[in-house]
Amino acid sequence: MDKRLERILPRVQKPARYTGGEYNQIIKDKAEVDLRMAFCFPDTYEIGMSNIGMRILYGVINQMPGVWCERVFAPWGDMREEMLQAGIPLYALESGDPVAEFDVLGFSIGYEMAYTTVLDMLHLSGIPLRSADRPDLVPLVFAGGTSCVNPEPMADFMDLMVIGEGEEVDCEVLELFRKARNEGWSKRQFLIAASRIEGVYVPSLYEHTYNPDGTLASVTPLEGAPERVRKRIIEDMDSVYFPLHPIVPSTEIVHDRVNVELFRGCIRGCRFCQAGYVYRPVRAKSPETVARQGIELLKNTGYQEATLMSLSSSDYRHLSETCDAMLEWCEPRSCSLSLPSLRADNFSMDIMQRIQKVRKGGLTFAPEAGSQRLRDAINKNVKEEDLLNSCRVAFEGGWNGVKLYFMLGLPTETDEDVLGISEIANQVLHTWREHSPNKNRGVRITVSTSMFIPKPHSPFQWEAQVPMEEYMRKVTLLRDSIKARNVTYNWHDAQTSLIEAVLSRGDRRVGAAIEEVWRTGGFLDAWSDYFDFDRWMKAFAVCGIDPAFYACRERSREEVLPWDVIDVGVRKDHLWHEREMAYQSQLSPDCRKQCTGCGAAGLLKGGVCDA
Repeated sequence: MDKRLERILPRVQKPARYTGGEYNQIIKDKAEVDLRMAFCFPDTYEIGMSNIGMRILYGVINQMPGVWCERVFAPWGDMREEMLQAGIPLYALESGDPVAEFDVLGFSIGYEMAYTTVLDMLHLSGIPLRSADRPDLVPLVFAGGTSCVNPEPMADFMDLMVIGEGEEVDCEVLELFRKARNEGWSKRQFLIAASRIEGVYVPSLYEHTYNPDGTLASVTPLEGAPERVRKRIIEDMDSVYFPLHPIVPSTEIVHDRVNVELFRGCIRGCRFCQAGYVYRPVRAKSPETVARQGIELLKNTGYQEATLMSLSSSDYRHLSETCDAMLEWCEPRSCSLSLPSLRADNFSMDIMQRIQKVRKGGLTFAPEAGSQRLRDAINKNVKEEDLLNSCRVAFEGGWNGVKLYFMLGLPTETDEDVLGISEIANQVLHTWREHSPNKNRGVRITVSTSMFIPKPHSPFQWEAQVPMEEYMRKVTLLRDSIKARNVTYNWHDAQTSLIEAVLSRGDRRVGAAIEEVWRTGGFLDAWSDYFDFDRWMKAFAVCGIDPAFYACRERSREEVLPWDVIDVGVRKDHLWHEREMAYQSQLSPDCRKQCTGCGAAGLLKGGVCDA
């Protein structure tokens, strides 16, 4: 370890974030490696090490002969300051080598508020921020992750972006890069060739023009780049690589347990949910694969808890038999099983009783809206009686805590819908009073609201976000209507939501504001400790950007959207149809009941999804 680091680490919070040396980390002989990749996660160690996608790609890339992929995380503010004062550049955990010595930097960006941290990590590495200022092939800087489905806000900083799931396409990009470097290609030659790989978007190969009113007029591909970049997916979830010997962190992380994927995609069609559309089509693992992987992970890591993960775990067809298979191994060894992402309309008390025999913590449901009309408008397809029935059986079974998540500012929302949230909380409380066998323990009902953010590639991508003042009026209305002492109300701040909306729907011009925020001290903006709303507003003013133009403006059907160049498999006219259905408060069936012809099945060779 660098002697300067030895002096610094005793002065910072959680020094184990910065030391590496964890169990199951991958170390390679540099003499046998000809391509080194820094896998950069623009957030803290605890967040990055909890990310299952990063764990998968870390293992996949390290399987490539001659390639060594190492992890790089953003330092917390105290460590960042110490590194700057001591002249220590950002380094990789496995080797301790500076990031600037690597051939390739790959960023995983799952959240728009991480954009300034990406720039900060480049700066701490001594690497120019903008692609145009990095004329050589080495280092190559690229990004992947959910935020890349609208690549434009970060387009000027990335050499290329990977769209979709990276297990195959990342390796194809690295192989092409190795060929280009060994044969002496120019960076431009490489990028043109890379744009031919399905799932690769090269920003510099697209020319943007704008209308006098500031809207996007056209996006023109150059030098043979495709008009639309189709996302990559993995079809066979049983055969694809999954890390069975993952790194065991030396310090506590957010999800400090074994995580096993059940399936990718979602059978639901919630109209506000970007993930439900961009991760389509549904592809499930077999119950045998899930149980085998979960048991192997517990054996290989020493963890005592496993989580079965997906966008909606209770929609997994084989959930009961999978839980049985895992519990048969887990129970004699005092290992526990947990299930996040449960739905109120198919909540299984039988399963919950089996997996939480001892510790009965809180249950979490997301009705999202306070009235049936609005739930139908957003296609949530959950009835109040479903929720109350689930709460009843939970309270009868000994649970005494329920968390309820809602959004405010949804399209077509009225004050009556807002007040309906308070009424739902009251009904849940009444259900506890009627059915709890042990009222001496009390009950904890937590209502949480967030501000609706219109997201690309969802049916509400054309919608306007309500102004911050209107959101706070709704918050006050709801807060004042909640009278019961057993009900706690929390709300997400409006300022972060406004900035997230700008970054979510921004075009290429927004990149200048992101850079200005960083240059004036912005980093780790995903954390309230560092987020500074005034800094963002000043940056927008300096760059001549009106945040309301991006966040609070309704789009027409004809408007060219910055992310139209990206094809996630779902047809744009299907999204518009779903939007029209929302204004009629009409439900669409889930994929399991009836295929709505969204188009995502066309990404599969057989043309049929595993819903």
